[in-house]
Amino acid sequence: MKPRGEVSVRPATEADQDAIWSILKPVYRAGETYCVPRDITRDEALADWYARPFSAFVAEHRGRIVGTSHIGPNRPAGGSHVANASFATHAEARGKGVARALAEHAKSWAQSNGFSAMQFNFVVSTNEDAVHLWQKTGFQIAGRLPGAFMHPTRGMVDALVMYSTLKE
Repeated sequence: MKPRGEVSVRPATEADQDAIWSILKPVYRAGETYCVPRDITRDEALADWYARPFSAFVAEHRGRIVGTSHIGPNRPAGGSHVANASFATHAEARGKGVARALAEHAKSWAQSNGFSAMQFNFVVSTNEDAVHLWQKTGFQIAGRLPGAFMHPTRGMVDALVMYSTLKE
């Protein structure tokens, strides 16, 4: 699979749920990047991914869903001008531009929906590919939470808060 340059991102539909779960399930089961119970059920995971006020999206390559994101306000009320997002990429598509396409789409979507910034609250520091990509797409490390994540094989590792303003 070589998605580079041919990835499109569109709103997720109910019909995409099996494909989204096939992407989320191994990520959640590994327990290395998200603060989600490793035994979360399909229904619980999808309910969370599609939950309002977030909007769910899928990345496609040649008609196949290869990644997913959801985007919405980081916090309600006084924090509602800052967007938050989560991303997951199919294992076979990692390192091929899918996450970049999702990140660029997220920033563009957030800006066009009135958000002035985007914040990732809890990026696991050992997820080095993600940290590197977020930095390449304009995010800076705004803070480090020492030992905040219990990694299943590395023990307590840091979590990062990453932030980017959205330019007009």
